[in-house]
Amino acid sequence: MSAIGVIATLRVQPGKEGEFEGVFAELAAAVNTNEAGNSYYRLFQTGETGVYKVLECYDDQAALDAHRASDHFRSIGARLGPCLAGAPEIETLSAA
Repeated sequence: MSAIGVIATLRVQPGKEGEFEGVFAELAAAVNTNEAGNSYYRLFQTGETGVYKVLECYDDQAALDAHRASDHFRSIGARLGPCLAGAPEIETLSAA
């Protein structure tokens, strides 16, 4: 089993930061409650206004696939879309 890390960079429209953070908190709570294969899922602010990074860690590819296919990711995640200023940038990492 090889852990998989994900770094997602999200750019939020000006003035939508509070809404974004609120919806993300719901998503993070759902991930932490429902995804046994996820060991870390947390939002961080960068030094640039409106730019956030999500750090994620999954046990394996199956756990990452389950996250992306989950009802909570699809439903709550869809509510993040109107807050974003563009498509997320996703970086996938393999544990050494």
